[in-house]
Amino acid sequence: MTAKQEWLAIADTALTKAYVPYSHFPVGACLVTKEGKVYQGVNIENASYGLTNCAERTAIFKAVSEGEREFQHLVIAGNTPEPISPCGACRQVMAEFCAPEMPVTLVGVHGVMKETTVGELLPYAFTEKDL
Repeated sequence: MTAKQEWLAIADTALTKAYVPYSHFPVGACLVTKEGKVYQGVNIENASYGLTNCAERTAIFKAVSEGEREFQHLVIAGNTPEPISPCGACRQVMAEFCAPEMPVTLVGVHGVMKETTVGELLPYAFTEKDL
């Protein structure tokens, strides 16, 4: 199994751990550091939807809270017919912590995939340069 296949499997496995009692829309993520350490994330819903956290942000926040700052790849898996697309808040958080050229793999059910980058997901991102 290649490293990328392992990351895809980790993101897919995360789907079963998502806390989605309201939407029943599980999402899993696998964030990989430059050193190859893996952080898994799931979406975690709240009855007050505004307090819900997406899988991508969960993975990024877990990694950042443990001192990680350099990442090489993010895989996002959804139970969707087409490759899942991250929301705007997740795209902004990716832009904050990940290089624009960092690869992002979007995966739907049955393994249908789209390869993209953080910069392609959020062109003209608002960053520290804009402050």
